[in-house]
Amino acid sequence: MKVFEGTIITCDDKNTIAKYLVEDQGRILYIGDLLPNQYNSCRRVTLGKRVLIPSFADTHMHFASFATFHAGLNVMNARSNKEIMSMLGEYIKKNDESIIIVFGASPYSVEERHLITKKELDAVCMNKPIMVVKYDGHACIINSALMSKVKDKVSHLRGYHEDSGEMQQEAFFAVSNYITNSISPLKLIKNMKNAVDYLASKGIGLIHTVSGVGFPRDLDVDLERWLGRGLNNGFQMRVFFQTMDVEKVVKRKLERIGGCFATALDGCFGSRDAALNEPYEGSDKKGVLYYSDEQVIEFCKKANRAHLQIELHAIGDAAFDQATRAIKAALDDYHRPDHRHGIIHACLPTAEGISICKEYGIQLPVQTSFIQWPQEPDEYLTDILGERNNRLNPLATFQKNNIILSCGSDAPCTDPDPMLWIHNACNHSIKEESVSIYEALRMCTYHGYEASFDEKDRGSLEVGKIADMVVLSANPYDVAKENLREIKIERLYLKGKKYKNVKQSNVPLIIKGMVSNNRI
Repeated sequence: MKVFEGTIITCDDKNTIAKYLVEDQGRILYIGDLLPNQYNSCRRVTLGKRVLIPSFADTHMHFASFATFHAGLNVMNARSNKEIMSMLGEYIKKNDESIIIVFGASPYSVEERHLITKKELDAVCMNKPIMVVKYDGHACIINSALMSKVKDKVSHLRGYHEDSGEMQQEAFFAVSNYITNSISPLKLIKNMKNAVDYLASKGIGLIHTVSGVGFPRDLDVDLERWLGRGLNNGFQMRVFFQTMDVEKVVKRKLERIGGCFATALDGCFGSRDAALNEPYEGSDKKGVLYYSDEQVIEFCKKANRAHLQIELHAIGDAAFDQATRAIKAALDDYHRPDHRHGIIHACLPTAEGISICKEYGIQLPVQTSFIQWPQEPDEYLTDILGERNNRLNPLATFQKNNIILSCGSDAPCTDPDPMLWIHNACNHSIKEESVSIYEALRMCTYHGYEASFDEKDRGSLEVGKIADMVVLSANPYDVAKENLREIKIERLYLKGKKYKNVKQSNVPLIIKGMVSNNRI
């Protein structure tokens, strides 16, 4: 039994701030401003100027991909293609991988103002296959060595560009499938364990992972669900299977379906293939819708009738409208009062779509990291969207319509960083779309857990709930909102205990997960 003494931000629906919290056997026994006498002799954790809040939830990430890229070379902070070439050369010297995977290239944050090319990659290395994944995770550039291995598989697909080596749309998915087939399962498990520890260092106690990115027999889905069930340190994972095949999900006894890849309705702004109702500026192109309305509606009806929780990727307004129409049709077909279906990203919503979300209780796991994103700056978005850039990520508008918002990183596209999510939500580039600190905290805590039906046990600090908590270096309410991102994560507690890094060996961990009934 422990007593936490200091400023305790509960993130409950009344914005209660308490002075004492008593934890016993992993659950919250008492919370209030006066400590009852029976707890006076308990061990105390004195917070001082620090504060205690609920642990954070990341409600959208590609965990297997994040684990893989986190273990490799990330060039997101490079400021030129020459710097990327130098980083790549040094990485190859120090590592003996047979295939080199790089993440984070952007044409908008380098001085050359174009993606690194196949020719530049060949100049670094000709004898090892190289795949450089774009910052948005929707395209890649490959060198000649990799091109020679995949050309027969991708040359007939949309998005194939032989000269530059850039692969988009279906060509990108095919290259990704080829690469994932080459990754050792044991190496992936090791990378996943390290990724869990990294996420915990950011104060994250729960992730929603979208899985199914081309591993043989959907191995990434199985490894994630086994890993999540096998962990013994309190870290929580909720798996969404990225597939239109409802039977695959039901067979694995999973509760959720959707995400990106196979359930992405459109592309992204970085590749100008996010689906728009009106053309991109200076163009007659409106992006790409991967499916017809009929296909998406049929999928949503089937998944909804199977009592699965559905998530759909929609960046552009045409995709957002398609997603809302499909979920509406599914719920009109088979009513479920507490479905918690969601639309991921929802970057450019429409008034009609917002109205459907409000009426049908469709939640939105959004990415506030996309606001003032260095890899996709406002100048670029204005160039391709014009005035529509002023309608992106309207957080306050969503909240005024009583739409539940949670925050996700979309990792590896952005680094999981809850204090950045909070900062950006409170300092929106469109001032009137900023939200309050309380609302931002709730997006990253309570509503994140609520998004996967976990709010009864976690997400706020209330009596009876599991003591999943984070110690922050300063009180967000006492810090100027312009400085929120400077607050540090000092410690994570899961089930009342200080977080411990994953020490379980690979095989016992996975076997435990195979036989466990823990929620996933």
